[in-house]
Amino acid sequence: MHFLSLVGRRLAAAIPALLIILAGLFLLLQLAPGDTVDALVAQVGGADATMIEELRRHYQLDQSTTTRLGDYLWRLVHLDLGESAIYGKPVADVIIERLPATLLLMGSALALSFAFGMVLGVIAARRVNKWQDTLISTLGLVFYATPSFWFGLMGIFVFAVYLSWLPAGGFGTIGAGLEGWALVLDIAWHLVLPTLTLALIFLAVYLRIMRASMLEVSTLDFVRTARAKGLSENAVVVRHVLRNAMLPMVTLIGLQAGTMLGGSVVVESVFALPGLGRLAYESVMQRDLNTLLGVVFVSAILVIVINFVVDLIYSRLDPRINTGH
Repeated sequence: MHFLSLVGRRLAAAIPALLIILAGLFLLLQLAPGDTVDALVAQVGGADATMIEELRRHYQLDQSTTTRLGDYLWRLVHLDLGESAIYGKPVADVIIERLPATLLLMGSALALSFAFGMVLGVIAARRVNKWQDTLISTLGLVFYATPSFWFGLMGIFVFAVYLSWLPAGGFGTIGAGLEGWALVLDIAWHLVLPTLTLALIFLAVYLRIMRASMLEVSTLDFVRTARAKGLSENAVVVRHVLRNAMLPMVTLIGLQAGTMLGGSVVVESVFALPGLGRLAYESVMQRDLNTLLGVVFVSAILVIVINFVVDLIYSRLDPRINTGH
């Protein structure tokens, strides 16, 4: 019952926010110069006035902004994302084709940054003010301060061009005709550089949060009591400090879900990955409003789902939290 109540509250808060985001983006894009027809005409080298008028009628650009916004929101209620002007097929089909690459990139980068950030944060906290702490903190600062596109370009130059260890981009070997585990390994091999590029910045954040949280929890009364009972330091860290110190880390996953989606735009563009980030960039350049709004809609759904899962994990880690109230 508590679970259903939590789902209901999250939906009640998420649906209005989602509609406001989509409506605001729709209206903001009307202020941008040019539209879908202008982009299509520029691609083919021009067209006469009759053709342009027919295209505007086909894409309903001859209607008022209010009418088109109302029509879009009504179609959205029926889960109809419209037609893609770039690909000439339903936006839902285009997004379904691009979604796996983004999910794999985000999932692998999140897992890598969280795991290594937690481990490095624990090591830094256990060796506070020593050379290990200084080295880890310095590396974290460098990772956080360096733009992701620079990491990507340097990774391509060093590991793909100079050493020829990893592929420079793409989501798989073109024309290889791989199947089964061979296909899985090939995709994983192509995702190594993009995953590292996206994960390094978030790894820096996680290790700093974990270090600070470990130091804070270590001074609390229940940790002192555990030490007074004669427990070993490793037992105190694992059983008492680590679990409570992970709470801010879990919260940060939900807060950074949207940021990671935004970072995937840069990473997917650098490594030519066919994901939602690159699709959003192409939609902006082509003024494809339906596709861009579809990407934003799916991205917002992903963020909402991730935050919901984070709430469940948070309540599991901290039994004091009652999800029913």
